[in-house]
Amino acid sequence: MSAGAFPKPSLRPYQNADLPSLSEIRFAAIEELTAEDYDEAQRQAWASLADDDEAFAQTLAKGLTLVAQIGGEPVGFITLREGGLIDQLYVHPTVVRTGVATALCEAIERQADAHGIATLVADVSDTAKPLFEALGYRADRRQTIEIDGQWLGNTRMKKALASKSTQDGRR
Repeated sequence: MSAGAFPKPSLRPYQNADLPSLSEIRFAAIEELTAEDYDEAQRQAWASLADDDEAFAQTLAKGLTLVAQIGGEPVGFITLREGGLIDQLYVHPTVVRTGVATALCEAIERQADAHGIATLVADVSDTAKPLFEALGYRADRRQTIEIDGQWLGNTRMKKALASKSTQDGRR
């Protein structure tokens, strides 16, 4: 299905009532979208993180979390933590390659720039790396994380933001 078949998502701040939907989105994204890059045991370990709703809620609340909606239903989310770290970016498998992830990243970039954050950093899964590259992020280093005895590779990526203030000569 093409991106044109989906309406542009609306974005809004995270609300506590979103937790079950966002947990489901994260779980579905891990299970369905990462099979080419991570084996079953790695995906199960990664998805096990989605089982702890209390920890997940704390993660979402520790930063600025934006929720993408289509037809009033959450279809994706992104969290920006202090220091310019993109901590979470997940979209439901039904909206992959429809512009939802791009809209979330662009909105977080605008928010970061408005708060004086000059550089964004993300520890990006192998599955998400092409998206981040397309958005102008550059690989900084390859790294491995351990979850429940499974080792998963990811890439630390960075992007310097082109501030409107800088472009206008005010910074």
